[in-house]
Amino acid sequence: MKLALIFNKDREDTIGNYFERAASQMGIGFDHFWTSDGDIPAGYDLYLRIDHGDYKYDIPEHLKPSAFYAIDTHLEKPYRKIKDQAGHYGFVFCAQKSGVKKLKRDTGIDAKWVHIACDPEMHKDLNIERKLDIAFVGTEGKKNPRGELLKLLARRYHDSYIGRADSRFMSNIYSSAKIGFNYSINDDINMRMFEVLSCGALLITNRLKNDTGFNELFKDGKDLVTYGSAGELLRKAEYYLSHDDERVKIAGQGRSLATGRYTYQASLKKMLEACGWK
Repeated sequence: MKLALIFNKDREDTIGNYFERAASQMGIGFDHFWTSDGDIPAGYDLYLRIDHGDYKYDIPEHLKPSAFYAIDTHLEKPYRKIKDQAGHYGFVFCAQKSGVKKLKRDTGIDAKWVHIACDPEMHKDLNIERKLDIAFVGTEGKKNPRGELLKLLARRYHDSYIGRADSRFMSNIYSSAKIGFNYSINDDINMRMFEVLSCGALLITNRLKNDTGFNELFKDGKDLVTYGSAGELLRKAEYYLSHDDERVKIAGQGRSLATGRYTYQASLKKMLEACGWK
């Protein structure tokens, strides 16, 4: 089998790069193409386009069989573009379970849920001293509580890392942290969840709606810890920073779950099987 993987390599941590590594690890041949490439040749067993947030181009409709991995269905503007382009593909997969429901409602497309994952070769526990109380790699975002929550944590826990970082240093940051913080802006099961878990820090994330599939993937208090308010976040952060054994146990269970079941190899295998490849 040989894949055509179609996505833009604007960033080192774009999800398409993780699928490339997964294909290599699985012994699957592939070639990479940008969505703007106008001369993608015929003859591949599957043309897999991976969402990267830019919808200016789409792959030529004559390239078959084709599949689309739609990631940003939880964001209003990207969803409009995804909805317009998804019908061009024989198979559609959504990183967010809500995207499956929305596409079915709006277009009749029978998409399948394939959640985000981790790359254990990139997101790994380096077994170094966890000197940081809290770690968060990313941006505050706009018109959401994340920024205020980060400020609360930064004021209380000075031995923390909060801000942007080169993806090459992410494992070092989360491996140095006792707790990895997350706030999902639109109830999305995001990359940060799996990155924190895979690096062995305790993930504390906001509680998501029931229809997101979150409770199908994780058990609160066993694999990670959730919060519903700023007060609950601070109470739980304080508790787990002062109860090392409990924190380490949950973090270890979360890491085992992520690296054992929720990898990009598993995601790629699931998609290929849905497309008829065993």
